Amino acid sequence: MRKLINQLLKFGLVGGIAFLIDYGLLFICTEWFGIYYFISSIISFSVSVIFNYIASVLWVFDVDQEKSKTKNFIIFIALSIVGLGINQIIMYYGVEVLNLYYMLIKLIATFIVMIFNFITRKMFLE
Repeated sequence: MRKLINQLLKFGLVGGIAFLIDYGLLFICTEWFGIYYFISSIISFSVSVIFNYIASVLWVFDVDQEKSKTKNFIIFIALSIVGLGINQIIMYYGVEVLNLYYMLIKLIATFIVMIFNFITRKMFLE
């Protein structure tokens, strides 16, 4: 139980930093560079995934060393693509259908994808 709590704390810290990268880049790409929010969201999510991969494999999860690093990376990327899909569906629905501010919807999308990420990475990477 102690190991799980420690892992959750590390996951939270890494996730918090990844969130700041994602949220900050979304805002910068959209507001400063005039990129459509939906494209900005893909860019920001992708950059945060790269950070998250490195930090998760090196520090958060006890990655199965018997699996090749290539296989672990492919699993991580596949799960991240699903997470991106979830993120984009929520972003589109929240902004285009509900007419809510994209930065508010990003908070909701991030929370949902964070839960998905922890569960699936724990299942498939350890």
